[in-house]
Amino acid sequence: MAERFRLTLAQLNPTVGDIAGNIDKARAAWEQGRDAGADMVAFPEMFVTGYNAQDLVMKPVFHDTAMAAIEALAQGCAEGPALAIGGPYAEGGQLFNAYYICKGGRIVTRVLKHHLPNETVFDEVRVFDSGPIGGPYAVGNTRIGSPICEDAWHEDVAETLEETGAEFLLVPNGSPYFREKFEIRANMMVARVVETGLPLVYLNMVGGQDDQVFDGASFVLNPHGEMAVMLPAFDECVAHVDFERGEDGWRALPGDKAHQPDAWEQDYRCMVESLRDYCRKTGFGKVLLGLSGGIDSAIVATIAVDALGPENVRCVMLPSEYTSETSLEDARAVADALGCHYDTVPIAKGRAAITETLAPLFEGLDEGLTEENIQSRLRGLLLMAMSNKFGEMLLTTGNKSEVAVGYATIYGDMAGGYNPIKDLYKTRVFETCRWRNANHRPDWMMGPEGEVIPPRVIDKPPSAELREDQKDEDSLPPYEVLDAILTMLVDGEASVAECVAAGFDRDTVKRVEHLLYISEYKRFQSAPGTRLTPRSFWLDRRYPIVNRWRDPS
Repeated sequence: MAERFRLTLAQLNPTVGDIAGNIDKARAAWEQGRDAGADMVAFPEMFVTGYNAQDLVMKPVFHDTAMAAIEALAQGCAEGPALAIGGPYAEGGQLFNAYYICKGGRIVTRVLKHHLPNETVFDEVRVFDSGPIGGPYAVGNTRIGSPICEDAWHEDVAETLEETGAEFLLVPNGSPYFREKFEIRANMMVARVVETGLPLVYLNMVGGQDDQVFDGASFVLNPHGEMAVMLPAFDECVAHVDFERGEDGWRALPGDKAHQPDAWEQDYRCMVESLRDYCRKTGFGKVLLGLSGGIDSAIVATIAVDALGPENVRCVMLPSEYTSETSLEDARAVADALGCHYDTVPIAKGRAAITETLAPLFEGLDEGLTEENIQSRLRGLLLMAMSNKFGEMLLTTGNKSEVAVGYATIYGDMAGGYNPIKDLYKTRVFETCRWRNANHRPDWMMGPEGEVIPPRVIDKPPSAELREDQKDEDSLPPYEVLDAILTMLVDGEASVAECVAAGFDRDTVKRVEHLLYISEYKRFQSAPGTRLTPRSFWLDRRYPIVNRWRDPS
């Protein structure tokens, strides 16, 4: 009979800082592995503390508590399979991102992360010390190598492990989502498999943490890069993978291969999961938002209903004299289609009172942007009052195009606790609405199926409705042009000359560049929101607020 090795993979959702809760999750999954006859139960990178804990992990009492919790977990899991779990390790004034291997009631070895990512959302050089490249560890008569996340993106760690006797690679990860990242991961791991000739297990966590979402989609590759097992994207699961030793070493037996959703579904799922976990992990059970009758607030309301259920979403229309009858009808239609609570709070009297209060100071001055922004700030004040009174978190609804060029009012429509579409350009908002109307996934969407955003909301010209007959294109280039330029300037860090060479008018590019730079102070004070790209605003793209640089090209 061929020799077997059963590895239980715990693709789970830890909470940053909830050491006791994360340990409880680990213990429950370990018990599932024990009951299934596993030889080892494996967890993702930094599972005990949650990831990405940023500077919190450097706090001595925090990492000491985590280390003590791992010791206690090892003792409590003495009778059964080995346990492999990520957590911090401090020794000699240094702090490491470590992977603990526990067996027989004690920690038998620690793998220390060698390559520390220091780009996009990662600051591990700031937080951790680099560990040496080590060799494999033994579980029974099997030798396993564990490059930790970034270590598997470089050749040296995996090659050293193969040269020192590793028989397969188990890679624990805290790898957050961005669009089409799975293909990048898979290609990188196939390279490690081809180079070493070893099977490879890629184990990722799931769940939202601030702006980031960990999308799971763990997988197992056999030699030559053949996919043996694929776990679902975004879902928690505990899966058992069987390896069989033959003349050429270990191979994973074929198992379930979950469907990998397309980019539109993954983006939408990411926005839903990030809001759901942000609310759950911060203690908010309900949300509210201003529903204007426009497309941005419509998609945010839909995301909120899918994340939390219609009974936990309050939509508020705050009309002024500039609010069209069409907008009133459309806002009501969206709320009715979603099945959520709907309030109407007119702002005319409040605006008149503010205007009267300021009249002596503004006498003789023309009306303009100031008066428009008073409307937005009054709406923000009223929505925050409702948030305070009802204990419902206020959502903001600005898309990435608006966030980029500052087409939003600070302390007005930018007020709120979370923005699920913060990294979604306006042109993608249109297509995301169409996608949601045509698609429903009852296993993770809590909202109704069917056309929840009326086509008229999607098709009508966007407008802030802060003055008579206002349209977004009065102040901005057409969104198709604006988004294409922003994609080059923001996502591609292109120069003005490169944008012009791509066919865009230089004056338009320079104007967009100017708006991008002068809006940095607004973004600095804006709500966090779902990260969908590797150049999202906040941790991915960090620019100074005071900045006189302008591209001379």
